[in-house]
Amino acid sequence: MKFVDEAIIKVQAGAGGNGCLSFRREKFIPFGGPNGGNGGKGGDAYLIADERINTLIDFRHHHHFIAQRGESGRGKLQSGKSGQDLYIPVPVGTEAWELETGDFFGDLTTPKQTLLVAKGGRYGLGNAHFKSSTNRAPRKFTKGELGEELSLRLELKLLADVGLLGLPNAGKSTFTRQISAANPKVASYPFTTLYPSLGVVRVGFDQSFVIADIPGIIEGASQGTGLGIQFLKHLSRTRLLIHLVDILPDQADPITNIQTILKELEQFSPKLANQEQWLVFNKIDLLPETELRDLCKNVCTHLSWQNPVYYISSVTGQGCQSLITAIMAYLETASAEN
Repeated sequence: MKFVDEAIIKVQAGAGGNGCLSFRREKFIPFGGPNGGNGGKGGDAYLIADERINTLIDFRHHHHFIAQRGESGRGKLQSGKSGQDLYIPVPVGTEAWELETGDFFGDLTTPKQTLLVAKGGRYGLGNAHFKSSTNRAPRKFTKGELGEELSLRLELKLLADVGLLGLPNAGKSTFTRQISAANPKVASYPFTTLYPSLGVVRVGFDQSFVIADIPGIIEGASQGTGLGIQFLKHLSRTRLLIHLVDILPDQADPITNIQTILKELEQFSPKLANQEQWLVFNKIDLLPETELRDLCKNVCTHLSWQNPVYYISSVTGQGCQSLITAIMAYLETASAEN
């Protein structure tokens, strides 16, 4: 299924039912009085988080939603039935914004969570409502009010504990396949990852975390080059960023590549750039250990890197278990502190 993380929809709550103008008419009761009932309230419109959905692609084809209107009142003091509320399923992690004003409606972060986006119209009053001691035969009634109507911009931000950063072909998808049951596409050419994917990493019997793999980031991404920048928002909910570095890149050098990612990250979101970030050197099976350590030490010294550093091979799995154990420990500590 194609991954779509933004959509625009139009939502219209149900209109209220009209009040009824009616008088009691029965044999031997010539002046039975008013008995027109009230209308029913219009249905409200809600967004509801559905864990079975992971994309907004359905809204490309169906983008206009209308809740049920209330029934009109009837004689014999019968009120109309209220309109049924409308629930629009969206993926967990969806944010809703009003399109015209830009106002933030809410964030759906837990399954079955609901968000009221449009209120149904008020019901109309029947003529029985206006009966009084001075007006025994009112011919007044009111119509139901229209429900709220608005356009919403939906934006999906994946829920993950850990996010992967790196240039194309740094080995992010291979790493994701190595440590989780996820099966992202892997190939020898760049941009094999075209959309974000999630993987659940099992560390122990009751220990796990979710990792997000996004397309590779290249220089100029913050100005629209490449694919990765449009998906960086999916890392905004993460608590830890894993910066995967190819120790033997085809172009430039590891220092330049790391600086490129850090620069693009800062230009996209200073808040995300200040997120906890670990440096992970990948493809260590391609270099002798002595040469590897010297190279990595030189990189960290040049960058004045103070955060944790790890060494792995996504292909052979070397060092991966130590890394995911450390990640799990960090996440548990962060949760305890919060």
